[in-house]
Amino acid sequence: MITIRGINKQYQREDKSIFEVMKEVNLDIKDHEFLSILGPSGCGKTTLLKMIGGLVAPTSGQIFINGKEINKPGYDRAIVFQNFVLLPWLNVLDNVAFGLELRSMNKKDRQEIAYMYLKKVGLGNFAKQYPHQLSGGMQQRIGIARALAVNPDILLMDEPFGALDPITRDSLQEEFKNLQKTLDKTIVFVTHDMDEAIKLADRIVILKDGEIVQVGTPDEILRNPKNEFVEEFIGKERLIQTRPNVELVRQIMNKNPISITEDKSLSDAIALMKEKRVDSLLVVDENNQLKGYVDIETIDEKRKKASTIKDLLITDLYKVQADTMIRDTVQKILKRGVKYVPVVDEANHLVGIVTRASLVDIVYDSIWGTDDALITTIS
Repeated sequence: MITIRGINKQYQREDKSIFEVMKEVNLDIKDHEFLSILGPSGCGKTTLLKMIGGLVAPTSGQIFINGKEINKPGYDRAIVFQNFVLLPWLNVLDNVAFGLELRSMNKKDRQEIAYMYLKKVGLGNFAKQYPHQLSGGMQQRIGIARALAVNPDILLMDEPFGALDPITRDSLQEEFKNLQKTLDKTIVFVTHDMDEAIKLADRIVILKDGEIVQVGTPDEILRNPKNEFVEEFIGKERLIQTRPNVELVRQIMNKNPISITEDKSLSDAIALMKEKRVDSLLVVDENNQLKGYVDIETIDEKRKKASTIKDLLITDLYKVQADTMIRDTVQKILKRGVKYVPVVDEANHLVGIVTRASLVDIVYDSIWGTDDALITTIS
C-alpha cells in the first residue's frame, strides 16, 4: 500500500515568488493496483510520480510504502521514463540486465533473468542486437523489461508510450495490458491520454493545478464526472461508453459472423459474398480458429494467381475477446476506421463480430437518450 498524506511541493521562482506544484494531495494506492495519474500538462503528474519514486522531496507531507516513510529511491520501486535511456554500447540483453549488474549479481544469473523478461515483452530473439538496430517501440519494450528484471514491488511509468507513433503506441498498450495480467506489481502510470488511462487502469486520478479533482474507476469517472473540468477532459465523444448495463463485447456482438474456410475456392467466396451482400469474409480453419480475412478487392486483384482463399489471406486484423470491455472496442473502431471487429475466445475460435452498425443503438441512446432537456438543447 502506498499512502500519500498532505503532500505539498513548492518551488521558488527567480523573482522570489512561490510556485505551488502540488497542493495538499492525499491518496491511497492499493497493492497490485494499476493506477493512472491523468491530467493536462503542468498539473503535477510527473512531480507526484517522482516523489513516490524518491527522486523529488515534498516541501511538506509524507509518503509511506507499507507503513514505512520513504524519502529516497529504493529497490522496491523502478521507473520507466518516456525517454528510453538505453546504453548504446551494450546489447539488448545486457541493457536489460544492467540494474542487476549494479546490484552485483553474477553474470550468469542476471542474464538468465534478463532473458526471461525479454521473452515476456516479445524480444527474446533480439538479445544480441544493439539499441540502434531496433525501432522505438522495441526500445521501449527493452526499457520495460529492464525495469521488471529488478523485480520491484512498484512500477512507476512516466508516459512510457508518449513518444511513439499512434500505431506503435496502440500496439504496445495492448501488449502491456496483456502482460499486466501476469505481473504481481503495483503500477502507477502517468499519462495525459484519457483513452490510454481508460484502457489500462483499475483506477484513475485526475489532477488539475496540483490538486486531485477526482479519483475513481474508469466507469465511475465516465458515468459520474465530478465537475465541468472533468467532463471537458473526458470529452463528449466518450458518452458512447457510458450506456448503463452495456459493458462487454459479448453483449452487443453478432453471434453468427459470416465466415469461410481457408481451403475454399475463390468462386465459393464470391458466391457467399453475393448471397450475404458483403464485400469481405472472415476466414477460419477446419476448427473454426480465426486465420484472417479476404475482401473483394484482393480477390479481384489477384484472382489469376490464386486458387484458394488461403492464397489471398490477409492476416493483419484487429480482434477482441468476448469479455473485452466495450469501451476499448468502440475506441478501436472509431480510431482505426474499421468496419468491423471479429470476436474470438481464448483459443482464438471465432465466436462473433462487432460492426459499426452494432454501435448505432448505443450511440443513439448515449447521446440523445430520452432526456428532453438534452433534446431541447440540441434543437
